[in-house]
Amino acid sequence: MSLTSYQHLYRAPEGAAPLVFTFHGTGGDEHQFPGLVQQILPGAGIVSPRGDVSEYGANRFFKRTGEGVYDMADLAARTKTMAAFIRAQRDRHPGVPVYALGYSNGANILASVMFEAPDLIDRAVLMHPLIPWTPADQAGFKDRPILVTAGERDPICPLPGTRALVAYLEKQGAAVETVLHPGGHEVPASEIEAIARFIKS
Repeated sequence: MSLTSYQHLYRAPEGAAPLVFTFHGTGGDEHQFPGLVQQILPGAGIVSPRGDVSEYGANRFFKRTGEGVYDMADLAARTKTMAAFIRAQRDRHPGVPVYALGYSNGANILASVMFEAPDLIDRAVLMHPLIPWTPADQAGFKDRPILVTAGERDPICPLPGTRALVAYLEKQGAAVETVLHPGGHEVPASEIEAIARFIKS
């Protein structure tokens, strides 16, 4: 069941190329980021699930009761389901590096999975995440490469929250990089360029 827990796009990696998971933002779908991954890593495999929660017709990966107010019980249950989905997809390609990229709501479900099972993702990009709680310590983050990107004036994911997440990851020993741009929740070319450098490094 885990392999089919979500409607998703799938493409097998070529040779030793990585398998890349992509997680869309609120209102997006499984088509939001695979094209970007193909541009950055042409031979990469792709697994891109569609969020299975509808918020007034907008796809999401977990429920919330307001802007920045999460249904934590629902998040915990859906984090478990997503972790099982990722693990099942990983097991199809033993020995292949596994990367992940998530934006906004997608970054939040990706981060939540990694708080529980950081071993599932070898290299992660968290674009404009918002984690409004303090996660438990997680020794599995040690030396794990993670890029956090954000807008300095993002009204949806305020900068203090981004800095708190980065501080948490640094405390866990992750190899964290942070890239900020002077705007808001949009993703400018400079952010895409930083993501490409990080994924290919």
